[in-house]
Amino acid sequence: MDPESAQQGKHYMCGSMAAFTNIVITFPIQKVLFRQQLHGVRVTEAVRQLQTDGLRNLYRGLLPPLLQKSITVAIMFGLYEDFSRVLLDWAGGSGAPELLTRSFAASLAGTAEALLTPFERVQTLLQDHRHHGRFNNTAHTFRTLLTEYGIRECYRGLVPILLRNGPSNVLFFGLRGPIKEQLPKAKSKAGHLVNDFVCGGVLGAGLGIMFFPINVVKSRAQAQVGGAFKTCSEVLLTVWRERGGSVAMLFRGAHLNYHRSLISWGIINATYELLLKLF
Repeated sequence: MDPESAQQGKHYMCGSMAAFTNIVITFPIQKVLFRQQLHGVRVTEAVRQLQTDGLRNLYRGLLPPLLQKSITVAIMFGLYEDFSRVLLDWAGGSGAPELLTRSFAASLAGTAEALLTPFERVQTLLQDHRHHGRFNNTAHTFRTLLTEYGIRECYRGLVPILLRNGPSNVLFFGLRGPIKEQLPKAKSKAGHLVNDFVCGGVLGAGLGIMFFPINVVKSRAQAQVGGAFKTCSEVLLTVWRERGGSVAMLFRGAHLNYHRSLISWGIINATYELLLKLF
C-alpha cells in the first residue's frame, strides 16, 4: 500500500478500533436502554429483566453491534474524510462554502452507513427477550429472516435509521471543532485526550436526546417479525397511544441514553483522535 492510500485508510481503521472499544465497554448499558425504549419501563425494571435473563444472556446480541458499529463508525469517519476531500476539490472553483460542502459529505457518509441496517435489525431481535426462544444467535437470526421472509425483512426500520444518520452526522462533524475550541487549551497528551472525550461526549449526549424518539420508532419497528411494514408516523402514533399520550413516557430511557451516549461518544472520539496521532 502506498503512503497516500495508507494515510487515507487510517481514518477507517481508527474509527473501527474506537467503536470496538466502546461497544465492549458499554454494551450492558445499551441493553438496559433498549428494554426501556421497547417496553417503556423504568431503569429498575429493565435491570430486573436482565437479571431474570441471567448472566449468560447479558452479552447476548453483542456480535451484531460489534460488527455493525465497528464498520459504521469506520464508514462514518473514513467516508466523511474521503467525501470531504473529493467534494472540496470539486467545489474549489465553484465558490461553494466549505461548511456546506462538508455538511453534504457528512450526510452522504451517514446515508452510506444505513446499508448496514441488518446488523441493527438482528441486534434488536436478539436483545428482545420475547424472541429468545426463536432466535439462537446472530447467524441463526440472519438465516431465519432471509429464508422465511427475504432480504426486505432484514431492512425493517431503514427509514428511521436514514432520518437519524444523515442529520446527526452533519451536526456531529459540524460542531465537533467549535465545541473543542471552547474548552480550556490542552497542554499535555492527557489534556488533549480529556478534551476529545468531553467534546465527543457532549455532542453524542445532545444528539442522543435530539434523535431519541426516532430511535424509539426504530426499536419498535425492528422488534416486529413478519407482517405489514408500517410507516414511521404509524409506529410513533402506536407508541404514543400505548404510553398514554405522555411525552415523558415517550422519552422513557432518555436519561440513561444521555449518559450512555456521553460515555460512548466520549470513548469513540477520544480513542479515534488518539489512534490518529499514534498512526
